[in-house]
Amino acid sequence: MTVAANHDRSTFRACFAVAEFRVLFGSQLLLVLGDTVKMLAFSVLVYARTRSPGLAALAYMIGFLPQMAGGMLLLSLADRWRPRALMVAGDLLRVATCLVLGLGALGLGDLPIGIMLALVFAAGVPTSLFSAARAAVLPDVLAGDAYVLGRAVFTTTSAGAQVAGLAVGGGLLAVTGPHRALLITAALSLGSAALTRFGLRDRAARASRQAGAVRTTLRVNRTLLADRAVRGLLLAGWLPPMLAVGAEAVYVPYLTGEGAAWGAGVVLAAAAAGMGVGEFAVGRFAPPAVRERLTFPLALLLGVPLLGFAIRPGAAGAAVLAALAAAGLAYNLGLQQRFLDAVPEAARGQAFGLQTSGLMTAQALGAAAAGALAELVPAHLAIALSGCGAIALVLALRGDLRGDLRGDPLRRVSPPYGPGGAGEDVRPSPAEPAA
Repeated sequence: MTVAANHDRSTFRACFAVAEFRVLFGSQLLLVLGDTVKMLAFSVLVYARTRSPGLAALAYMIGFLPQMAGGMLLLSLADRWRPRALMVAGDLLRVATCLVLGLGALGLGDLPIGIMLALVFAAGVPTSLFSAARAAVLPDVLAGDAYVLGRAVFTTTSAGAQVAGLAVGGGLLAVTGPHRALLITAALSLGSAALTRFGLRDRAARASRQAGAVRTTLRVNRTLLADRAVRGLLLAGWLPPMLAVGAEAVYVPYLTGEGAAWGAGVVLAAAAAGMGVGEFAVGRFAPPAVRERLTFPLALLLGVPLLGFAIRPGAAGAAVLAALAAAGLAYNLGLQQRFLDAVPEAARGQAFGLQTSGLMTAQALGAAAAGALAELVPAHLAIALSGCGAIALVLALRGDLRGDLRGDPLRRVSPPYGPGGAGEDVRPSPAEPAA
């Protein structure tokens, strides 16, 4: 499928008409389902052996903690290695990790908890690299507006798969126990690896391997952040969700304090549903130009509904407010094509990896900030103040959200992205025509 121009409107049907997109969609679905079940099963396994809520919580989140380190040190490999091989390697690493964690189901005995936690931590370091390879392939598969809709499908699918994974994971744990649930997760990852290996074309690497991976990653990260347009788009993608999504960490203590602990799952599910509905509605019904104009008001929507928590709503009211706020995450659809146009092809994988790892780090910091705030003020006010902070960040970034830098080459910085510096593998900035 070919889209003639970036602003020619595409459809979800056109995306799924592309065979390689269906492969990416299927492998992404298996990946998110498997990761969700793995996190839940590993957390239950750790709690069953230690009876420690703290260690169980650590087990649930420990795979995310090292991803920023991988993003800072390894991301250049996303452009220097063949993307299909990287994606398959990531799936096989998950298979191996889950098999080792599930050894108890095979009668081989469990590893010590410390070694299991260290294993999951180590396996999480290159995760941002594998995710970057997957994200960078999508523009090769879908062109123009179809690429933006493809990103919307991935986001919606991830939200739905997370909810389904928690539900399925709970059922698996009840029927099979955590060890066998981890073996089932390994099978899902193996299915994703096979689908990717035999369904995707083997594309060449986008960049050469002339310098060390760590040095190249650090240099290209600096170069990307030195580009004013790229930096603005990264900040526009990282900061608005930081406090808005971080506020979700306070839903559980808030509703528990209100005597409605049962409602925490309902509110979190409503937030996931709101995100999925928002992405689908904006992707399906808004033409590309309208989508970009909606970026700023939708970003404001991330924070405005959270102000309603100041009146201490019940579980039903909190679910409505959480769903409305999460729907604002659709603002990112207006940034996707601009970000793709702003980054050089030779550093595309690293740019997408930096975008993703930075977003995860920002959300973790936002959750920590909201939790710390809830230690100082009542939980409902902490959520409302997080909404105020999100609104303030959106207003501060309104120029980047509206695309004020686009089309003004005098305000763009176009440093070299090649592995050896100036003169090597340099691609002109989109604002500067090639000679």
